[in-house]
Amino acid sequence: MSSSPEINDVDSLVPHESPWQEVWAQLKGLRRGDSGMVPIVIGIVVLVAYFQIRNSLFLSAGNLVNLFVQATTFVLLGMAEIWLLLLGDIDLSVGYVSVLGGATAVILGDGQFHWPWFLTVLMAILVTTAIGALHGAITILLRVPSFIVTLAGLLAWEGVLIYVVDAQGTGGTISDSSEKVLYDLVNTNMSTLWTIIVLAASVIASSLVLLLRDRARRRNGLTVLPFVITGLKIAAMVIAGGILVSIFNTNRGVTFAGHQVTLEGMPWAILVDIVMLAGGTAFLSRTKAGRYLYAIGGNAEAARRAGVSVNRHRLLAFMLTGFTTGIAGLLYISRQGGVSDNVDSTLVLYAVAAAVIGGTSLFGGRGKIIHALIGGLIVAIIYNGMGLLSITASAEYIAIAVVLLAAVTVDSLARRGSEVSR
Repeated sequence: MSSSPEINDVDSLVPHESPWQEVWAQLKGLRRGDSGMVPIVIGIVVLVAYFQIRNSLFLSAGNLVNLFVQATTFVLLGMAEIWLLLLGDIDLSVGYVSVLGGATAVILGDGQFHWPWFLTVLMAILVTTAIGALHGAITILLRVPSFIVTLAGLLAWEGVLIYVVDAQGTGGTISDSSEKVLYDLVNTNMSTLWTIIVLAASVIASSLVLLLRDRARRRNGLTVLPFVITGLKIAAMVIAGGILVSIFNTNRGVTFAGHQVTLEGMPWAILVDIVMLAGGTAFLSRTKAGRYLYAIGGNAEAARRAGVSVNRHRLLAFMLTGFTTGIAGLLYISRQGGVSDNVDSTLVLYAVAAAVIGGTSLFGGRGKIIHALIGGLIVAIIYNGMGLLSITASAEYIAIAVVLLAAVTVDSLARRGSEVSR
């Protein structure tokens, strides 16, 4: 009997590349611009090197932890934007809506109402989620661009915020007195042991997700990257986790009144970001609704003809934006120690910047929740580094604008290149 391969034995007729050849092919793809991650990584390295050269304190454990805490709000606001950017929509009101949610928690938890902290948190998130639903309903039912609806929302919710805060008769500023739970989110740390447990669990869970995803693709006959690439990703996560444990568990305390104050462990706010990152990533990659969001952003009409309820999922995206915005507002008022009627108007700009700089497309259909983490860190690096160098706020805004423009340009060029290659 002949030992020649059967006609339908495709694998025996196609020469197999070695794992390292596949790795080299992946690297060439990155060099051609198949991924926007390369310029992002290069940008982070350049920024870190510049600020470290200018001020040796930049990479100190104390400053890095402070940088991570500064990034938490930017990251969450970026996540809030991603839900809509995936559809080609946008929300320009997230800055004021987030603070309005935080103000709700502060006011309900103060001496006048005495609400328990968990109810104030729940109400704050319900308020921002309802606002997101309202924006979505107006956008969908009236067929008005989300840009216009949320621009109007930016102005309206700023007015509501000022009215609500001033109506408390505290001179435009309300301190957080809600059992210190909200204050502790940003300003206290978990123990060194729990820091190790949380970060180790995060690395293990992420590694398992990669391995299980590859196994599922292999079982379904889909293309799977060689194990060496997955192994390199897992090794990178292990190294990153080890570095973070070292940074967070370094004693960052100072000597006060002749006594050494111990300050170590990971701030609770970073755990909030980790949970939101895991939840958002799982939703987009593991649920039918998440896949529909990508489909709608890629081609809404094609998704509609395939039986997807486009309007219902667009409304869901607006509500998820409101929900995530509420979480961001809680961290914002925790860092501020309360709320005032004089809110930083650039919060929404940082939100869009965090999402887009991290790699999410403005044109819809492409983006991941982790992009907000990367972009938020870049914004925080610029914000923190320029503050460390005592550079003026005007230069800070210009720097973030340049980085944002560069990110959008890379996105546009990548999109144009993918269209040409079709």
